[in-house]
Amino acid sequence: PAFLRFQRDYYQVYFLALAADWLQGPYLYKLYQHYRFLEGQIAIIYVCGFASSVLFGLVSTSLVDWLGRKKSCILFSLTYSICCLTKLSWDYFVLVVGRILGGLSTALLFSAFEAWYVHEHVERHDFPAEWIPATFSRAAFWNSVIAVGAGVVANCVAEWLGLGPVAPFMVSIPLLVFTGVFAMKNWDENYGKKRALSKTCMDGLKCLLSDRRVLLLGTIQALFESVIYIFIFLWTPVLDPHGPPLGIVFSSFMAASMVGSSLYRIATSKRYHLQPI
Repeated sequence: PAFLRFQRDYYQVYFLALAADWLQGPYLYKLYQHYRFLEGQIAIIYVCGFASSVLFGLVSTSLVDWLGRKKSCILFSLTYSICCLTKLSWDYFVLVVGRILGGLSTALLFSAFEAWYVHEHVERHDFPAEWIPATFSRAAFWNSVIAVGAGVVANCVAEWLGLGPVAPFMVSIPLLVFTGVFAMKNWDENYGKKRALSKTCMDGLKCLLSDRRVLLLGTIQALFESVIYIFIFLWTPVLDPHGPPLGIVFSSFMAASMVGSSLYRIATSKRYHLQPI
């Protein structure tokens, strides 16, 4: 029961953060298009966001360890809320700044929350380390469910209610506020080992170059992410001339992804023994 309560406190905050993040997916390109920006200008905004994720991804671990995991989650809710508010502006520079803040927020989302959980699980509550995968496996499943639901909600407020492509970003803000409030109220602070950023980067580079498997895995992951980012940029302008409900299309993508993950888990289970070579 104590472990389930701890899980619930984590999911309460983490799932709100995920929902706020997924709500912004279906109508980002459409919003810039609505503001009469050209495809090349929109591409630059996207590149700024991706570059921001790369840059802040390098320093996010050190930042989170130094600032504190709880404070980093609260910082996530603040920076992502500002990112959403910038979507109200028609100014190109403001929108670029918003994408940069979005990159920082994404880096915090995929570092601070899990780091907080692992530390609390092992150090403060002394639960068995073997239980950690159970928490993250369930979180991965519900992440897909939340993504599907977020697409439907985004479609509802943007198209069915006629509020326009900026509406899903405004709906995200209350969720982000609750994320910060619940983290502040229900979570304890914890810190990681404070190491110099240069040492962290050098250790990572040494690991990458010393182990061929790590290098291959990183290369495959980089190529896969490149394809995904191209797809993220192109799917809206390719489909939009045909007038589909973008939120529902987004939900369909997420549902297909969830089905693929489930099929993989079934195929590699003890029952079927279909292991990758």
